[in-house]
Amino acid sequence: MNIDQQEVQKFSELAEKWWDKSGDFKPLHIINPLRANYIASKIDLSNKKVLDVGCGGGILSEALDDEGAVVTGIDAAGPGIKIAKLHAEKNSKSITYIESTAEDLIQNSQDRYDVVACLEVLEHVPDPKLLVKTCIDLLRPGGKLFLSTINKNPRSWITAIVGAEYIFNILPKGTHEFDKFIKPSDLASFIRSGDAQLIESKGMFYNPLTHKANLNNDLGVNYMMYATKP
Repeated sequence: MNIDQQEVQKFSELAEKWWDKSGDFKPLHIINPLRANYIASKIDLSNKKVLDVGCGGGILSEALDDEGAVVTGIDAAGPGIKIAKLHAEKNSKSITYIESTAEDLIQNSQDRYDVVACLEVLEHVPDPKLLVKTCIDLLRPGGKLFLSTINKNPRSWITAIVGAEYIFNILPKGTHEFDKFIKPSDLASFIRSGDAQLIESKGMFYNPLTHKANLNNDLGVNYMMYATKP
């Protein structure tokens, strides 16, 4: 079972706060348009089947729904899924939410997707390589994969843990564990070993003073990868 129960518990306790744009998930709300626009720039999402792995309260799922995608969101933390369902109903969005891991989904469903997004999730599971492989297996041939996570180096420790959690208090303390961060070279190898082709890598910069974010070519801390399944 590719779940860290402590991580699930942590995000379950935060569930009520998912849609508070000035609360614990403020950074996620700020980077979310960047993530959704990046995905939409690579593929016309109209009527495409999209799977949001580790969807939490549905922030990315709703943004992709706004682009015309047919979205399914899955997460192992049930309370987050409940929040996601309630928010979607309140905003008249027809998104399918399932309390499930990607590994359980592939065993229990024949569905395959045009797009699989797994953003800010890989650094919270025991076996990220397995999760990347599962995400690729959930794609149709020609499907697009979008991943994001945090680099593993002294700068990312200073920025994503010391800075974000202790100095600027923009994330709850204990959100991240340095041991679970992933070097881009390792994530690229996970993609290749899962039989997908890496197309592009982009850095994601978040300014804790101005609360502005942008994509760039610096993979030093937060980064995204875009791949395709042959």
